[in-house]
Amino acid sequence: MQGAQPVTQSDEGGAKGMTFADVARRVGLNTTSVTYYFKRKDDLAAACFEHTLDTLMAMLDEAQQEPTPEARVSRYLAINMERFARIERGEETAFAVLSDLRAMEEPYRDPLLAGWREVFRKTRALWGDDTDKARHDLFGARAHVLLENTFWLPVWLVRYDLDQYDRVEMRLMEVFAHGIAASGEHWAPDLIDLEHDQAEPGREQFLRAATRLINELGYRGASVQRIASELNVTKGSFYHHLDAKDDLVIACYKRSFDTIAEAQRLADERGGTHWRRLSSIIATLLDVQFSERGPLLRTTALHGLPPGVRQAMVDRSNRIARRYAGTIADGIAGGSVRAIDPLIAAQTLMALQNAAFDMRKWASTMPRDRAVALYASTLAFGLFDDRVLAE
Repeated sequence: MQGAQPVTQSDEGGAKGMTFADVARRVGLNTTSVTYYFKRKDDLAAACFEHTLDTLMAMLDEAQQEPTPEARVSRYLAINMERFARIERGEETAFAVLSDLRAMEEPYRDPLLAGWREVFRKTRALWGDDTDKARHDLFGARAHVLLENTFWLPVWLVRYDLDQYDRVEMRLMEVFAHGIAASGEHWAPDLIDLEHDQAEPGREQFLRAATRLINELGYRGASVQRIASELNVTKGSFYHHLDAKDDLVIACYKRSFDTIAEAQRLADERGGTHWRRLSSIIATLLDVQFSERGPLLRTTALHGLPPGVRQAMVDRSNRIARRYAGTIADGIAGGSVRAIDPLIAAQTLMALQNAAFDMRKWASTMPRDRAVALYASTLAFGLFDDRVLAE
């Protein structure tokens, strides 16, 4: 196995759920052969993460050779699509799920996080030198949205045949290059009031804190004991609210999906152009992610759920994406949204709202509305439009 590509963690369990027996079965070896090279499970998980980070950095170095920011992003996307095609043909294995990196213990965690920071720095550099704080902030938002969209791609790319990958790449790059809003549209959202009386305010507080901890540590890293300690309650109090940890994750997802669906429904009730509706939904959900009212649960927690439950959560997520696609299609017909592929553009919005939690520290360095506008501009007007800097 020396020099071979590390095996990625299983979709079902992530780093914490991976077993040596699973890995041995996938590579056609016995468990003893695997443990000869990796004495501990964390050694193997760290090797998977290191391989993923090293590959990402090599991809970014290749993209950086292009002459302009748009050409660099286009090349980076193309490299990703080429990789996904090889995976589909069985010529390459998928990346490790980097969100599981949070669940790693020392001495592995710090070096891996340093590697992730280097990936982020290289991604931000695709836009050139950030000569002032405003550009540094904007380029950081663009880097995060680009990375998260490429990480999100495998979730929905499975709905396309291999011979459609070139078209998917072209249509996705159109959203990256020019955004969703039609020419002449501006960023002037109306925040939607999602506040309402909670039947069980204690349960809402519990779910909010649990969601935050699961987002930070991953499904496996956020144990019942850690969640109880974070809330300063006993494990018995935890089980007063929910019967098991899976029930907790399901309840957190339901809370998050209900929040998104409520924003969509209220935006439609208000009426107005479909770009106005979309921008108001996006702004409201980013405001939730950046505030103490949030966060929304990241989809990476799905890896730990039983298959049947996981599929039910995916189905709910798909319904939300389809509603975005419908609003985009109506906006194209009405002229407030660019002529883009609604299904693909909807998935970019799913990635945007899903990943924004990770940027809360970035958002805390500026007024909230400024953070929302910067982050949203990446897809509202594209990854190369600087108008937000003048506002």
